[in-house]
Amino acid sequence: MKKNVIVFGLIAGVIVSTLMIFSMARHSQNDSLEHSMLIGYASMVLAFSLIFVGIKNYRDKYNDGLITFGKAFKIGLYISLIASTVYVVVWLIDFYVFIPDFMDKYVAQTLREAKSNGTSATELAKMTKEIAFNQKLYKYPIMVILYTYMEILPVGIVVSLVAALILKRKPSLPLTAKTA
Repeated sequence: MKKNVIVFGLIAGVIVSTLMIFSMARHSQNDSLEHSMLIGYASMVLAFSLIFVGIKNYRDKYNDGLITFGKAFKIGLYISLIASTVYVVVWLIDFYVFIPDFMDKYVAQTLREAKSNGTSATELAKMTKEIAFNQKLYKYPIMVILYTYMEILPVGIVVSLVAALILKRKPSLPLTAKTA
């Protein structure tokens, strides 16, 4: 199981990290966050589709075509953790080395979009206060790590649950066995 989880976790991590780097490079060129969230989560779902492949591979190649929900979920969760950790490490490198001003640009873009969407002055003031608080937290590396895990890991957990439900397969009872 260990090799299976590591291989599929690393592949999923490379896929989601590569797509994140391309997305951030695109963002840096045109200074727009439009569609970034949609593209980001779509790339996560694409990368986490390897959870299905990893569970099915383990079930069919190493476990005689059988797997319980718990074992399938555990495999999916481990793949998610590995992929998420790769994503977090790549984001830390990207953020601290290449785009240390990301939060300033993000805050400016978010407030600009809110103003253009007709957000009231009261709501805009509340939003500014919340964003400033989060921006302050983002100055601490541990908070960057936690926020980044909070961004990706829930997607992996949901995909793991769905994959485990779909791919679970219990042994069938023999026809000769009778229950009293």
